[in-house]
Amino acid sequence: MSDIGERDIHVFVDAVRHYFMQITHEKPEIRGAFLAQGTAFPPTFDMTGMIRISGKFRGCVYFSAPRVMLSRLLLSMHESRLSDDQLLDAVGEIANTIAGNARRHFGEAMGISVPETMNTPPKWLETVVRARPYVIMIKWKQYDASVIVDIENLGM
Repeated sequence: MSDIGERDIHVFVDAVRHYFMQITHEKPEIRGAFLAQGTAFPPTFDMTGMIRISGKFRGCVYFSAPRVMLSRLLLSMHESRLSDDQLLDAVGEIANTIAGNARRHFGEAMGISVPETMNTPPKWLETVVRARPYVIMIKWKQYDASVIVDIENLGM
C-alpha cells in the first residue's frame, strides 16, 4: 500500500477551485489543507455528499457544506426552487465533480461510485481507511465548507 501524499492533495484543491470558478465565476479561498488531528472529527456541515472510491484505490471523498451556502450556489445557477432534495443533489454533484477530477488525474484504476448524500449530524464522519484523513477547508463568500479525502492507494 502506498499513501496518498501531500502532492496528491493538490489535485483535490485544484478540483475545488475549478468547480467554483466554473459554476460561480468566483475563486474560493482555500483556508487550509491539513491532516485531521488524532481523534478529532473532521469538520462537517449541514449536508454532505460522499463518493466511495474503489479499484486500485479505496476509501471515500466527502464534500460538506452548510445549507445556506448550497442555497447561494443554486441561486447563482439561477435555480428558483430550493428544496432539501435540490440541496442534497447539489452537495452530491459537487462531491462527484471533485472525485471525477481526481479520477482524471489518478487514472481509470480509481473507481468512483454514484454520490451518496445526507443531512449531516455534528461529529458524524468516521474515516474509512485513514486514521488521519486530509481536510481541505474552503471559504466561498462568507461560507465555510470542507472536502475530506479519506483514500489510500492499494498499489495493485
